Amino acid sequence: MIEALAEDLRPEKYNSLNEVIEYMLKEHASLPAFSCFGRTLTYRDVDDLSSRFANHLQSQTSLVAGDRIAIQLPNLLHFPVVFYGVIKAGLVAVNTNPLYTAKEMEHQFKDSGVKAIIILESFCDKLEQIIDHTDIENVFIAKFGDLQVGLQKYTLNLAAKYIGRIVPKYNLPMAVPFMQTVSGLNEYQTPSHSGRGDDVALLLYTGGTTGVAKGAMLSHNNLIANMMQLRARCLLIIRDKSENIAAPLPLYHSYAFLLHCLAMPFAGNHNILITNPRDLDSVVKLLKNTSINGFVGINTLYLALLRHKNITSVDFSQLKFCGAGAMPMSTSVSEEWKHVTGCDIIEGYGLTECSPVVSVNLPGKIKFGTVGPLVPETEMRVVSDDGEDVVKGERGELWIRGPQVMLGYWQKDEANKETITEDGWLKTGDYVEVTADDCITIVDRKKDMILVSGFNVFPNEIEDWVNRHPSVLECAAIGVPNERTGEAVKLFVVPKDQEISFEEITSHCKKGLTAYKVPREFSVVEDLPKSNIGKILRRELRE
Repeated sequence: MIEALAEDLRPEKYNSLNEVIEYMLKEHASLPAFSCFGRTLTYRDVDDLSSRFANHLQSQTSLVAGDRIAIQLPNLLHFPVVFYGVIKAGLVAVNTNPLYTAKEMEHQFKDSGVKAIIILESFCDKLEQIIDHTDIENVFIAKFGDLQVGLQKYTLNLAAKYIGRIVPKYNLPMAVPFMQTVSGLNEYQTPSHSGRGDDVALLLYTGGTTGVAKGAMLSHNNLIANMMQLRARCLLIIRDKSENIAAPLPLYHSYAFLLHCLAMPFAGNHNILITNPRDLDSVVKLLKNTSINGFVGINTLYLALLRHKNITSVDFSQLKFCGAGAMPMSTSVSEEWKHVTGCDIIEGYGLTECSPVVSVNLPGKIKFGTVGPLVPETEMRVVSDDGEDVVKGERGELWIRGPQVMLGYWQKDEANKETITEDGWLKTGDYVEVTADDCITIVDRKKDMILVSGFNVFPNEIEDWVNRHPSVLECAAIGVPNERTGEAVKLFVVPKDQEISFEEITSHCKKGLTAYKVPREFSVVEDLPKSNIGKILRRELRE
């Protein structure tokens, strides 16, 4: 039985993201919308600035409705202003990881055919290297101090350039300062052929379920539907027009984007942007000095905060919601966070190809170790390697069908045939088990599975057990060639304080893991390779 959305959450009420943006910016005009570095913009401010940006795109460039524009920004006030302006102007946004190398930027920009880019000046030297190999005609350069007031505007810019030395030299003579783009009229024309319905609104690049990075085409309908699906769960615990929600995950990432640029603004809540979540001192200072009602992170961020020397000095009495996605939560981390803060971490699951939310635990009914039941209007199948549906409790690949499933990968017909069936099922590439009450347990990525003597071994299971050892800070498991068993488990361990021996780990593993799952190789490391949002990069460990 598919859960239906409530009548007041029907996505069909809106034909386009432009209509959604117009509603939320007008409806909540006087409320705080986004804060960063101490400056707060109201929804009225964001409406005004985004309209000015849209006006510049329409009147000062040759861009036309449907053209793509890259947004390569960290969590700054610019981001929502730019995205809303892009949609108002009828363009397609292409979110770009700010930490991309020049080579990765070139691939994405050439593949998507972007004709314009808004980029932080810290990354302009990389753009200079590759811009001649792209179709980019318009460059808008943002600075940290833009949209700040008083001395803060100059302090941030000078600190970035001369103290932090994160603004390298570059030469982009045709570039326009971002502040110039929001200094004109705040009037724009909604193009008659502006995007709506199943037109592409956003390209999000992902490694996806197959091969190299591809652009997931998310339509207006996809994003509106998923916003309402997520809202159906948020309303169980988050009030409208009153909550302060911290935003440490990068807005270019699908979940943070949906939550902070659509779902929370639709609710009229206040998004507090954290530009550098790796600066844990600043994050803890923010938590101490600001009444935070909601916080969304991932396992590695929660773990790092728990290990901060000042975390116990934070008053968490107003914290009512903590969310997690993007990677599995460790049981030990979830339990320790609840002990320290008094707040459960509500784990969910999604993937870029699903806009991204697929399932979320229900507040008050959390089933730990799972990512909860499906969000409304969503169907699932659990399929064996032979293509047959398995019974509940058995492992198989998760297939998803619903209004949030992407249109497909941008200009990748073969990958689309491999990933989406003719009747609309998206093959996620994730192995799962489903409980009797329809809660999903993510076992692991198919591509990360280790095959030991013909037995399937899933790294997440090993990592979750090893992380319970009192001397282990974090760990990662991979498969390595083994002459006798085909593959064997190799474990990389980051110890907490003291050294830890292979014998200790082996003894611990034998208490909770079947013999063939026990690591045969062991390496102590100072740190694990991670992505910009903190996901452990097993592929780098394999290399």
